[in-house]
Amino acid sequence: MTPTHILFLIGGYFLLLLLISYFTGKNDSNLDFFKAGKQSPWYLVAFGMVGASLSGVTFISVPGWVADSEFSYMQVVFGYFLGYMVTAYVLLPIYYRQNVTSIYEYLDTRFGFVSYKVGAVSFFVSRVLGAAFRLFLVAIVLQQFVFDAWGVPFEVTVTLSILLIWIYTFRGGIKTIVWTDTLQTLFMLISVGLSIYFILKQLDWSFGEFLASNELKTYSKIVFVDDFLAKNHLIKSFLGGMFVTICMTGLDQDMMQKNLTCKTLQDSQKNMVSFSIVMVIVTFVFMLLGALLYIYAERFEIALPLMDGKPKSDLLFPEIALNSDLGITVAATFMLGLIAAAYSSADSALTSLTTSFCVDFLGIDKKPEAKQRKIRKTTHVGMSILLILVVIVFKHVLDTNVIDGLLQVAGYTYGPLLGLFAFGIFTKHELKDRYVWIVALMSVLTILGLANVPAEKLGGYQVGYELLPINGLLTFIGLWLIRKKGKRSKNVQSTKPTV
Repeated sequence: MTPTHILFLIGGYFLLLLLISYFTGKNDSNLDFFKAGKQSPWYLVAFGMVGASLSGVTFISVPGWVADSEFSYMQVVFGYFLGYMVTAYVLLPIYYRQNVTSIYEYLDTRFGFVSYKVGAVSFFVSRVLGAAFRLFLVAIVLQQFVFDAWGVPFEVTVTLSILLIWIYTFRGGIKTIVWTDTLQTLFMLISVGLSIYFILKQLDWSFGEFLASNELKTYSKIVFVDDFLAKNHLIKSFLGGMFVTICMTGLDQDMMQKNLTCKTLQDSQKNMVSFSIVMVIVTFVFMLLGALLYIYAERFEIALPLMDGKPKSDLLFPEIALNSDLGITVAATFMLGLIAAAYSSADSALTSLTTSFCVDFLGIDKKPEAKQRKIRKTTHVGMSILLILVVIVFKHVLDTNVIDGLLQVAGYTYGPLLGLFAFGIFTKHELKDRYVWIVALMSVLTILGLANVPAEKLGGYQVGYELLPINGLLTFIGLWLIRKKGKRSKNVQSTKPTV
């Protein structure tokens, strides 16, 4: 598939998104941009969230990671499932009861201004880095297989990618994204299904023969319990996955903003439960695809593509889809799937960053109504520029598999959020609010130090995704030390979780 063909395909796809944006963004109101008028059907949100949660990271990076990790990532995914249940039945009732636009408004009600800002800053940093990871992945694929052939700089590729997202989200916001995510999830799943079908056909295997093959067995080990010191031990991976989901979904404005567009709490919970079941199944299919890609590469002697002179496992799927003998159908559906997967998370990230900055930092609801729309649009432009800059920096500093890097960053940035929300929900204490930022900063610095301790100094123990719950625990302990002793929060009754 030539670079020109790929560009025409992407152009047609974005025309379709712009058409959706035209119909969903007619109102151009802040209510629709931030909350979609609270009229989104739960099943539509659930299906769209599959693509937003998987994103281009899962689409490319998870299959590419199979050679190094086998199917151990499924241990993390099983932890995700439990985390989704906690989100559905502990956190969502609180958000609906308080009718928040930004979920960090809860911290203002519960503790005070500084806690609120600490939560908002934690999300903001987390989401900027997370969105940049996802955009970086699609940008390097476009650069490697399209724009390098024309001598276009990586910086231009990134700018064009984010400009396209801005164009179809700047009016409708979350209302547009609920619908575009549904389309993008559909394209992504079709792409994966067709890729598996055509690779199996090329290998002259049925799906059953593939599942029974000795080649698959070399990649398909899921449970790792032999060495507790190892990073991929079951307990560490499961607990890490659970807390990653609680933080990256339940305490994340991006993912919760979609849930809060549902009409009722019950609809939102149905969305979360059904979405979590589908997520586990779809992720396992991606693992199977990863094994299949490596089997195909070995059979036909396809080497890992190089980026800046180094092998890059994230580029194996695009290399096989675009440059092997699988045909135009696989190439076309791969590109559609990649763009859909990447932008289904990136567009909602851009919108949630705009929402959080407007509500949490600019106090848009307190501004004159005549200025609110202008503030929102200016902020939307500013967030787009910020993402461009961070993605460009990533090209020069990122030296790990993207999915692994994303989960590591979550361990640092989401810990204060986890500690703050846990303290607010499960205790009745008020805090000396002015000291909360010190607790959060000390917790993050401690985790950064722990993560960089060599394994040999820890008796061979490899620090993994358990950094996130440890970070949250340290924050919780710090908050306990600055609690107001002998006093009860006047807001406790309104924040207790209900099932």
